[in-house]
Amino acid sequence: MFVSYKWLQEYVDLSGVSATELAEKITKSGIEVEGVEVLNEGIKGVVVGHVVERVQHPNADKLSKCQVDIGQGEPVQIICGAPNVAQGQKVAVATVGAVLPGNFKIKKAKLRGEESNGMICSLQELGSEGKIVPKEYSEGIFVFPADTEVGGDALALLNRDDEVLELGLTPNRSDCLSMLGVAYEVAAILGREVKLPESDLQPVSEKATDYITVNVEAKEDNPLYAAKVIKNVKIGPAPLWLQTRLMSAGIRPHNNVVDITNYILLEYGQPLHAFDYDRLGSKEILVRRAQDGEKFITLDDAERTLTSDHLVITNGTEPVALAGVMGGANSEVNSDTTTVLLEAAYFTGPTIRKASKDHGLRSEASARFEKGVDPNRVRAAGERAAYLIAKYAGGEVLEGSSEVDTMTIEPAVVSITLEKINQVIGIDLTAQDVKGIFDRLQFAVSIEENVITVTAPTRRGDIQIEEDLIEEVARLYGYDNIPMTLPIGSSTPGKLSNYQEKRRLVRQYLEGAGLYQAVTYSLTSEEKAAQFALEKGDFIRLAMPMSEDRSILRLSIMPQLLEVLKYNSARQNDSLAVYETGAVFLANGQEDLPEEQEHLAGAVTGLWHSHSWQGEKKAVDFYVVKGILEGLFAKLGLTEQVSYVQAQVGNMHPGRTAEIHLNGERIGFVGQVHPIMQKELDLKDTYVFELSLKAVLGAETGPLQYESIPRFPSITRDIALVVDKETVSGALKDIILTAGGSLLKEVQVFDLYEGERMEAGKKSLAFSLKYLDPERTLTDEEVTKVHSQVLKDLEEKAGAVLRG
Repeated sequence: MFVSYKWLQEYVDLSGVSATELAEKITKSGIEVEGVEVLNEGIKGVVVGHVVERVQHPNADKLSKCQVDIGQGEPVQIICGAPNVAQGQKVAVATVGAVLPGNFKIKKAKLRGEESNGMICSLQELGSEGKIVPKEYSEGIFVFPADTEVGGDALALLNRDDEVLELGLTPNRSDCLSMLGVAYEVAAILGREVKLPESDLQPVSEKATDYITVNVEAKEDNPLYAAKVIKNVKIGPAPLWLQTRLMSAGIRPHNNVVDITNYILLEYGQPLHAFDYDRLGSKEILVRRAQDGEKFITLDDAERTLTSDHLVITNGTEPVALAGVMGGANSEVNSDTTTVLLEAAYFTGPTIRKASKDHGLRSEASARFEKGVDPNRVRAAGERAAYLIAKYAGGEVLEGSSEVDTMTIEPAVVSITLEKINQVIGIDLTAQDVKGIFDRLQFAVSIEENVITVTAPTRRGDIQIEEDLIEEVARLYGYDNIPMTLPIGSSTPGKLSNYQEKRRLVRQYLEGAGLYQAVTYSLTSEEKAAQFALEKGDFIRLAMPMSEDRSILRLSIMPQLLEVLKYNSARQNDSLAVYETGAVFLANGQEDLPEEQEHLAGAVTGLWHSHSWQGEKKAVDFYVVKGILEGLFAKLGLTEQVSYVQAQVGNMHPGRTAEIHLNGERIGFVGQVHPIMQKELDLKDTYVFELSLKAVLGAETGPLQYESIPRFPSITRDIALVVDKETVSGALKDIILTAGGSLLKEVQVFDLYEGERMEAGKKSLAFSLKYLDPERTLTDEEVTKVHSQVLKDLEEKAGAVLRG
């Protein structure tokens, strides 16, 4: 709901309270003000000008040369490109030195050789949205009424010197979907009175009932329908002040009659509808449910197919409006309308919501009917609208109205004890304090002993139970005034468990490494359920699956992650890295619930690095993914406990896959997806890992230890060893580390050779060994002694000899 600060002042005295202060007070009372927009912020120097003369620009077909009186003596010459500029118009002129939205400054200029001293402005150029500008001015400049004073402040006349509060209303506060509703709320907050709008209607002697009769078949959907008749109406533009108020609320002006009905919708929160009486086709209004398959053309020229769930206004035979949602094209008020039939009705919310939803017609009117309008304001809104039509459209209002009234809605009466109010809020108010709050809200209240009985007005349909009264007292007393107290009783402050902290660390590390978190279904198909499973077991099938593709609880996360890659690759996002932490489900027999184990899985495909400027591209490979895991294990302090063993895993590449062991126990795998499966999924080379997160995060780690930076130099020795092809580098590395003792600090593989100069069945592996003593400088003799022991153990335990 957009609330004009200037407009609100007509109903409540806001002296001494700025728009920003008012917004803060409303927010603190329980209705959030999402923002305050200053309509003329950053705009200055815009006045009303009179186009004294307009001629064609001598050097441009689409430009006009205008002489404009801006109230400063001699007219100034302004070059204008608007197609609708004409002599005699009163227009908005940004003078030289003026500033328009976007910090656009107006300067003297020459356009196609002709001097221009200012700018004739459209409403869009003054900050209005195009969708709320009157249609006749949507493609050109805005024209003021002929009696507008030259030289006046154009922004004030256009209501751009206003501030608009945007209220974020919850569904229960539909009473504030009107200016009067907001006025009652603000008056209660400030402790001031509400001034109701003028509605001094002077009807003519003819009676409305002589022109129209109203019948209602669907009384449950429409308990109140009142029709007024206004004759001799002259259709034209609404007064400028009314148009600008509509635009401030986000509504586009049309003509005086339609604009007045929209104005009342904002003022009273009561939707109205105006029919062209002469185009109605009868002297009867019949409100009924539509027939299934009945056709109807609405104001937007769309043909609607109705059902018996929809409520329609008819002329006795055919629909003329979809009740509470939109009128019909066959009875629309247009420029030649002279007699208006004005509808003021109460429609029930569910019926209107059904029609609005079915036809995709969400309107300001339907939104208010859905949430509930004040039944006691229906007739008053109709009277006020008729008064304004008579005043600004020259109409003659016929006496009375033709109506059907079966309304049974009564004000809610709720009782509560003073003790309960104080107990729930935690304060100590007297009965008179509480009565004063309800008096400010204009709720009728009586007190008998300590029981407070409140009669809530029908405009406040949200007041139904004791808790509603407590809320009203608390918010108007002021949440800031309620004393703060600590909870009574013993409690333990919550915190993350050690497992949760480590899991969060895992996620942070992987996201820092460049992987995106994925969340996939725990349900899969029978075909995929056993793929990549770390532990084989029976499938756990749902008793009533939605589909076969989602019928079995997964044993591995990997198939779902590969589907994520496939989905993205099909949309040209073929370089992607994702991970997921989630549960897999292991069967515990037919009677017991399955065991849930948390796994961590990741999948990487495409380019790992791509620096086009440097011409560098690196595709993902086994060592990229293994490096990610090594960094994770280092982060968790498990580097010494983890090892990798070459292995054969189903659906994985036979030569590029390794099992991951933690303290000698298999906990997962890492490697490349089998080329056949990659082809089936239409993926590039894809490398994956999956491991038991429960095993990783539950592993015992020693306390963190730091080592000082070495002060003494290290000695590096490189060796190339000839071994059998089946020998793995990890086994050799373990022998080297054991033999090297405390002096050997690092061992790295840096070369593998299997060429023609190598004996059949053999290969060469090269290692780099770093020796270091943190307390002193090592001698060659000391290093040679240890290094010789390394070579000896390699030969004895693995048959490895130095390559000649």
